[in-house]
Amino acid sequence: MSFPTLSPRVAAALAAGGVIPAHPLALTAERRLDERRQRGLTRYYVDAGASGVAVGVHTTQFAIRDVGLLQPVLALAADTLDAAEAARPGRAPLVRIAGICGATAQALGEARLARELRYHLGLLSLGGLPEASDDALIQHARAVAEVLPLMGFYLQPAVGGRPLGRDFWRRLAEIPGVVALKLAPFDRYRTLEALQGVAASGRGADIALYTGNDDNIVPDLLTSFAVGPGAPLRFVGGLLGQWAVWTRAAVALLAHARSAGPTPELLATGAQLTDANAALFDVAHGFRGCIAGIHEALRRQGLLAGTWCLDPDEQLSPGQRAEIDRVWAAYPWLRDDDFVAAHRDHWLG
Repeated sequence: MSFPTLSPRVAAALAAGGVIPAHPLALTAERRLDERRQRGLTRYYVDAGASGVAVGVHTTQFAIRDVGLLQPVLALAADTLDAAEAARPGRAPLVRIAGICGATAQALGEARLARELRYHLGLLSLGGLPEASDDALIQHARAVAEVLPLMGFYLQPAVGGRPLGRDFWRRLAEIPGVVALKLAPFDRYRTLEALQGVAASGRGADIALYTGNDDNIVPDLLTSFAVGPGAPLRFVGGLLGQWAVWTRAAVALLAHARSAGPTPELLATGAQLTDANAALFDVAHGFRGCIAGIHEALRRQGLLAGTWCLDPDEQLSPGQRAEIDRVWAAYPWLRDDDFVAAHRDHWLG
């Protein structure tokens, strides 16, 4: 069995790590794709210093598959990234990650589409297979990895994921086509179990680890995890819905974390970021308003025209706007308002 591989330059960029926003979906008031603002968001992430983008993932709304938007949204981002890379020759490539979900037939089709549209790897969600055994999930992942290199994904149960044990993560990491993992169980015990599985696989040095724990971003980035055989494991960056907003500030935060290490200042900032994330992700209502909360932050900066989601019932929860007001006023240094204001018209042009 053979598996496709990344080009050396893309593999180096993925291993180097960085800020990878989970790309939102820009809609008009009629809930149609707003191509101008969708392209503007991609340009914002590139100019903010992101090392790549993830498109077609939870933050992009899984429902794009039900309304015929998966191909147009993936293509629009790919074309925008092509133009951005052409304007910055010689720099590291922007890592392109496409969300892949569903049963095996659907996942294979999405992987082929992503490959045709010049995506480098797929973020494999297992949320659509809630009853599958570990054996079936591993077989599923191997099949998709034969089409496109994979980033495994531990999705938190509150938004459709399921608990997966240490042995599952060992077996997934042993698949040669798995080149990265996004760990987002929002649970310290489960995060450690997954890392223990990676260490036990013997492929810890081959797999780029990205935190998806929006509730624990800074501690994840600062910690060296000595959880098994081989060298301690570290997260090289994050693939986060939280980093779909205030991205320029996120890039600066990651650079500071890498250079300064676990200082009291950074740990305090981490707690502030968790507080801000609780408001944006609507923790008080079980994450029901998490996508609308991301949209609200982008709306306030003028990057989106509204908070509309594909599902009309998916909107800010009662009291969520006031919580966003609170953290907006409390932590202005977490935001990048001046940067956005200076470049927004260009990105939306």
